[in-house]
Amino acid sequence: QVQLVESGGGLVQAGAALRLSCTASGRTFTTYTMGWVRQGPGKEREFVARIAWLRSTYYADSVKGRFTISRDNAKNTVYLQMDSLNPEDTAVYYCAAAKVTPADDIGYDYWGQGTQVTVSS
Repeated sequence: QVQLVESGGGLVQAGAALRLSCTASGRTFTTYTMGWVRQGPGKEREFVARIAWLRSTYYADSVKGRFTISRDNAKNTVYLQMDSLNPEDTAVYYCAAAKVTPADDIGYDYWGQGTQVTVSS
C-alpha cells in the first residue's frame, strides 16, 4: 500500500520559516517526480514546487526565491524549505508523486493527507 506522509506544518508568524517533510512508503519513488501542492481556504489546489528524479526543480512564481524543494532518495523523502513566509502562504500543503511529470502541475498519481501551514500577520 502506497503512503505519503507529510509533517512539519504549524502556526508561525510572517517572516518565519518552516520545513515540510514527506516520507513515502509502499514503493520506491526514486524515479518519480515529487511535488508539493497547496490549497488555501476557499481556494482551489495550487501547484507549489516539484522535483524530478534527476533533481531538476520547478517553482510557482509566488514562491520562487523563498521556497526550496529537495529530495533524499535513500530515505524516500522529499522536503520543502519555506522561508519568508507570509499570510498568503496559509494553506494545507500536500505532498504528491507522479511517474510522469503532470502537464497541469497538479495531476499526480499519489497524494498525502496534507499538513496545515498557518502564517499570522
